[in-house]
Amino acid sequence: MINTKHLLRVTAAWISIVYVVCYGFLAIFSGARPWFMEYSLHMRMTGWDSVFGLGNFVAGLVFWNLIVFLVVGLFAVLFNNIKK
Repeated sequence: MINTKHLLRVTAAWISIVYVVCYGFLAIFSGARPWFMEYSLHMRMTGWDSVFGLGNFVAGLVFWNLIVFLVVGLFAVLFNNIKK
């Protein structure tokens, strides 16, 4: 049985670290942004303004933590309820 609270705490730490590293990388190396969008998100974003800023950073961090919490929470529920 998975300890769901511990799993969600570890997940929050992990996704926050990954998000900060990715955001920082794309902020420092702005030339990588089009490549990132095309190959990681499978879309081209030409002619868009830069959206890097503190407000977008915080909103993205909250958004990604919420999405990952829901996915990992679903995993924990399914893992604990599906019998072997």
